[in-house]
Amino acid sequence: MMDRQEFVARFGGIFEHSHWVAERAYDAGLREPLSAEGVHAALCDAFRAASDEEKLGVLRAHPDLAGKLAIAGKLTEDSRKEQAGAGLDQLTAAEHARFTELNAAYVAKFGFPFIIAVKGLFKDAILAAFETRIHHERGEELETACAQVEKIARLRLEALFSENAP
Repeated sequence: MMDRQEFVARFGGIFEHSHWVAERAYDAGLREPLSAEGVHAALCDAFRAASDEEKLGVLRAHPDLAGKLAIAGKLTEDSRKEQAGAGLDQLTAAEHARFTELNAAYVAKFGFPFIIAVKGLFKDAILAAFETRIHHERGEELETACAQVEKIARLRLEALFSENAP
């Protein structure tokens, strides 16, 4: 059985810069053998049980898409790979300007960055989602952002478990 420290070391980064999610998931109890599905369920249970302020903290821990952290090379390795896989590291100057404009407007309106699971998407689809979601009401967008965080977590866990498969 994996101890708490090992579990948090392995899964603490699944929810962006929010190790407390893994700590609470472990403390709630886990069943062996660990699977991507089981760990995802435990992490999501811990996330959903968190206070509204804690959930906002998780959302705010996510970087802007194609934002300053990406340009400065300061994304987490997972975020860097995800954004690069969607082509967000190869935007034209006009595309980058549009993402920058939308990022600023979105954060001003909702108080957290635009979050979307970019795996399997390309910049045009991401931009279209951005253009649609910026018109949502805050409550609807908060739900959507939380669902996207959980989807990102599932994708990260699937990748982690497939990398370490026997």
